Amino acid sequence: MQKPNYIPLAILLIISIAAIFMPAVPTQIVTEGINSGDTAWMLVATALVLLMTPGLAYFYGGMVNNKNVISTMLQSFIAMGAISVLWVVVGFSLAFGSSIGGVVGNPFDHFMFQGVLDGKPWSLAASIPLVVFAFFQLKFAVITPALVTGSMAERINFRSYVLFMILFSLFVYSPLAHMTWHPEGLLFKRGVLDFAGGTVVHMSAGWAALAGAIYLKRRKSHVEASVLPPANIPFVLLGTGLLWFGWFGFNAGSAVGASPLAASAFATTNTAAAAAGLAWVLFDAAKGKKVSALGFCIGAVVGLVAITPAAGFVTIPTAIFIGTIGAMVSNYVAHLRSKSTLDDTLDVFPCHGVGGMVGMIMTGIFASKGVNSAVTVEGLAFGETGLFIEHMIALVLVSAFAFGMSFLLLKVTDLILPLRVSEDDEKQGLDVSQHDEFLIEA
Repeated sequence: MQKPNYIPLAILLIISIAAIFMPAVPTQIVTEGINSGDTAWMLVATALVLLMTPGLAYFYGGMVNNKNVISTMLQSFIAMGAISVLWVVVGFSLAFGSSIGGVVGNPFDHFMFQGVLDGKPWSLAASIPLVVFAFFQLKFAVITPALVTGSMAERINFRSYVLFMILFSLFVYSPLAHMTWHPEGLLFKRGVLDFAGGTVVHMSAGWAALAGAIYLKRRKSHVEASVLPPANIPFVLLGTGLLWFGWFGFNAGSAVGASPLAASAFATTNTAAAAAGLAWVLFDAAKGKKVSALGFCIGAVVGLVAITPAAGFVTIPTAIFIGTIGAMVSNYVAHLRSKSTLDDTLDVFPCHGVGGMVGMIMTGIFASKGVNSAVTVEGLAFGETGLFIEHMIALVLVSAFAFGMSFLLLKVTDLILPLRVSEDDEKQGLDVSQHDEFLIEA
């Protein structure tokens, strides 16, 4: 039994008491310009994006060893609690408050959600209430640190993970969201296009995952774990289905309205996922491997990752190309990783980091005004070079920022709470050593 620690509970109680004295009571709810159809769709899209996090829990949980399934899944579920509270307190302000140097938002603009219920709609989502936009964006903030966990699975201290997740959300995710999606953001003003989170979600999570895998080093049971089968392939299939389903809210919802653009993003999302799932297993078959359920599932998710930044900017046939190339590149990088000493447990960097970068490059090549009138400079395929160059610059800047800052935050976290569990705890399994819970074998 671990020693009592009252500090986290005290912090939550302080926040709860502060919320009583700062209740964010609205003065007059804004109704002018609000479209009921757009609002209804965005409420549904928000719920769909939230569903992706339990989907991720099943996806990751099915791929680890039996003794780490519960811990791995809980790392996704705890994000729904911790980040939801953090977002209301200060996260939304940091991401979408008035700009401070184009890098981060003013933390006091919507502290404790002041002015959200009665605030004017977000300038780029003028037909839905601000609170709907805020909670739609929350679901992106929830799943991003949860994605990181796959690289550090089976060896990270749970309490340390929660602390790192909070720091990551404050110092990596929120600034990237501001720089990319706020009209005064550094990347936004340079014309960088990221429809639903190629940089903000997938590249940030992928580079943080790489930093985590490097910092935590290999599992003590790495050789043993590498030959054991995944705990539950049906879990992976279920998780993939939930992720694919929820991703329609992720991408089509990023049109912030029930519009033809949402329909286009919906279609490109499904098409890229389908093509990538096929490309992954066919690429495996070309190397002499059997077609596997795990391979199709990983490929489909990579396709969803790769199309995310491009979903609302490219044509539906182009999505086939993006999904196919994304899957083949990620498959190859995952193969290289498996031959190295890097222990990225569930290949988060090859799938999300590399997939996100492929998507950003493809957006710089294929973005079209015909699909989205917000595109001011078309992609390289249409004879213009400006957008492609800006995307290459953004790719380097975001990669350096996400990796460097994540590595620093891992070091800070480790100084406060040791990141790695002991060798005995790792051998016993994190389900028991971290949570006193375990799977009952059938």
